[in-house]
Amino acid sequence: ARAELRVRVRLPGGQVTEESLQADSGSDCISLELRTADGALVTLTADFRQEVKIFRALILGELERGQSQFQALCFVTRLHRNEIIPSESMAKLRQKNPRTVRQAEEVRGLEHLSMDVAVNFSKGAQLSSHIHNVCAEAKEAIYTREEDVKFWLEKGVDGSMFEVLPQTSDLPDLQRCKLCADRWKPCICSYSLSIEWYPCMLKYCKSRDAGGKVSSYKCGIRSCQKGYTFDYYVPQKQLCLWDEET
Repeated sequence: ARAELRVRVRLPGGQVTEESLQADSGSDCISLELRTADGALVTLTADFRQEVKIFRALILGELERGQSQFQALCFVTRLHRNEIIPSESMAKLRQKNPRTVRQAEEVRGLEHLSMDVAVNFSKGAQLSSHIHNVCAEAKEAIYTREEDVKFWLEKGVDGSMFEVLPQTSDLPDLQRCKLCADRWKPCICSYSLSIEWYPCMLKYCKSRDAGGKVSSYKCGIRSCQKGYTFDYYVPQKQLCLWDEET
């Protein structure tokens, strides 16, 4: 059964955006979607069964600089236990007042990830069936990291879907895109996103029955905010025009 909740969330610049949270306890996955202040659409899909997280960003292109209407990126990482509440708990979430503007109770540290492996779109369904839908616009831009690949290989995932990308150690003159003057040269691009509000933990309360026996029960959620920065190889700087010195 799919359940959807829409919450109003305050962005760092003070603007209010609507975030959609969907839970499907049947396929044991959840997804969150929000539009950021610069117009990008960010989606996080958590596939609990496969222990996979998929971040997708649809970034508005700069048409006057020869870019397409939007650019899609997919970053796939390992989903750890207790990062986010289970899908069946998410499916039961309700809010008393849908007009309330929410701000996360806890800010979790920024995670900086080096995405050094490309994922083959047509084979990606073996890693998570959601890659096929979520990353359809980002077929040529699905990234993960070597340490997560090792974990999935141990679980029996087919290794032929992964391709290690060029690193600074292979190409000594490979620079960060923001330092690279030539638009057509390869470089290391950096993209940052933030999940402004998500249910990261269940809260438990204690109750005492007539005989004095104490029991605990779920009585709500704790909300978190978390930022991510992904570094990854691009064959030309033109694919990374947001990452410039301003």
